[in-house]
This record gives sequence, structure tokens and C-alpha cells, in this order.
Amino acid sequence: MAGMRFTIRSESDLIKAINRYGFLPFFRNSIEGFSIEEHIAPEHWYYSDSGQWDAWEWKGPVIQKTGCAYGKFFEHKAVYISKEWFSDFANYRRDGYDLRQEGCGSERKEKEEVSKQVTIIPAKLNCATFTPLDQPKKRKVAGYARVSTDSEEQQTSYEAQVSYYTEYIQKRDDWEFAGMYTDEGISATSTKHREGFNQMIKDALDEKIDA
Repeated sequence: MAGMRFTIRSESDLIKAINRYGFLPFFRNSIEGFSIEEHIAPEHWYYSDSGQWDAWEWKGPVIQKTGCAYGKFFEHKAVYISKEWFSDFANYRRDGYDLRQEGCGSERKEKEEVSKQVTIIPAKLNCATFTPLDQPKKRKVAGYARVSTDSEEQQTSYEAQVSYYTEYIQKRDDWEFAGMYTDEGISATSTKHREGFNQMIKDALDEKIDA
């Protein structure tokens, strides 16, 4: 995307990019150059030699520090939306605005003229899915359990984790249980050999699970 010339090398770089552009997709999409994936330094992306996915690890701290929104808001893929942009984006979504039509001359102008004559009454929305609260959609939720050794004590902990998360997810009426992902006897210092964790990430990217 013309004009977006930057490289993300740290959590602070990501925060600056979100605040500067307001709307920043996580993955490559139909707009070339309009994603974190295309602007992040290779050593911080998932396929780095270290097996550490910094871009993913930064997500929680970035949301906490900036108050930005994060979800599948553009082409069914994850996007960061700055706190400043969020209310405008929500209004466009409620009004049926199609982001793919942005910049389409007369249609956009006509819609803008009509919007000036309409007072929008905000609806109560689900912040994760942008659907009205009276039209809930079940989220596909999976659990993840890991122990670092094969000891008997750790095995008991492992079984307890699996049992707890399975029961916790299944008792939620607004969630659909999408399965458990597990790793046994695997260190937490790197994600490189954590097959269960990596499969969970892959399924999330393939939209088989939501959380």
C-alpha cells in the first residue's frame, strides 16, 4: 500500500504503527503492503529460526497498553483498530458500509450525503464479533494444556488441566467446544517443538477455532 513505509522490530514499533494508521491487519490480504506480516522484521515473524513468534506474543500487551480493538474485522482476518478509530468503524459496520467499496466515487458520495441526514442510534454490540447482543453467535473455543516433564506429578497436573478446560468450555452456552490441544514433556522456552501449540495456531489461522 503506497505510503506505508515502516518496519516493525519491537512491541513499541507495533503500537506506533497502530496509532499512526488506525486500522492495521495482522496478515497479508487483498491490499498489497497493508499488513503487519509485510512490515515486520523477519526475525520477529512466526517462521523465524528461533521458533518464537514475537508478533503473536505482543498482542496481549499491545491491547492492554493502547485500549485498541482486535478481531476478525477485515476479510475474516485479524485486525488491530486504534481506540481513536474504533467508534467510527463500529458505525460503518452497523450502517452496512462495505470496506471493500471504499473510494468508489459516486456510490460513496451518495452514501455520505444520506448519512448526513440520518441520526445513528448506537446498538449494543458484542465487542468480539460486532453482532448485536440479541443475536449471539457461538464462538469456537479450544483448550490448551502443557506439562514440561513426564513425571507422575506432572501427569496428574496434565490430566487436571485437560479435564478443567474441557468442562469449563462445554458448560458455556455461547461457546462451541473445538477440542483440546496438548503438549507433554515440552519446555516452554520455545514454541519450535510444541506440536500441539503450533497445530492450535495453524487451526486458528485457518479459522477452525476463534479462541
